Amino acid sequence: MKSNVLIIIPAYNEEQSILQTVTLLKQTTQYDYIVINDGSTDTTYSILQEHNIESITLPINLGIGGAMQTGYKYAKRHNYDFAIQLDADGQHNPKDLQLLVSTIQSTGADMVIGSRFFEKTNYRGAVTRRAGIFYFYALLKLIAGISITDPTSGYRVVNKRVIEQFSKDYPVDYPEVEVLAKLAKKGYQIQEVKVEMNNRQGGTSSITNVKAFYYMVKVTFFSIIRSIF
Repeated sequence: MKSNVLIIIPAYNEEQSILQTVTLLKQTTQYDYIVINDGSTDTTYSILQEHNIESITLPINLGIGGAMQTGYKYAKRHNYDFAIQLDADGQHNPKDLQLLVSTIQSTGADMVIGSRFFEKTNYRGAVTRRAGIFYFYALLKLIAGISITDPTSGYRVVNKRVIEQFSKDYPVDYPEVEVLAKLAKKGYQIQEVKVEMNNRQGGTSSITNVKAFYYMVKVTFFSIIRSIF
């Protein structure tokens, strides 16, 4: 039986974690899911095929933005009421999925973000990472008038209105903060709820020091632009 909730799992070279992530997801919830294999060059595709995992494989790597927009297009085409991003590396705990869904349903919000800082959790990130998160918190408060404690969290659920919006227009890379500025400008309601984040189950982060600097500059620039136009 088809669910009204779609879990979107963007995956790029996640051979070490994708099977474990999907297995735990299927053990935890009855929600539908789709893995967006973002042009992986390792054995991710083979694992998806071998285990009959629901997936869409992109011919080239589009980045997180392109992968997620593919998922939102799929959600729109199949008329889902809600869509949730779940990272393939195991950092997002599927046990929190029901909390995200129940919160967006009970509050009527357009987006609910799973936050590491909304209430006290076990998360202990590097000082530089926490400083970057606080920077984007302050930026969004300044330019968009919203207080989001965990603006870089990708663990978020959106309703049908936002699925429609994201299926048409979604940032190419590092979209988390930029879309918050855009949604706030358009009057969408955004809320947060406490979730616990796990450590990465395999592979390595794609964000190097150079990419982190690019991330800060790019997101700041486009977030400001989004807040103006």
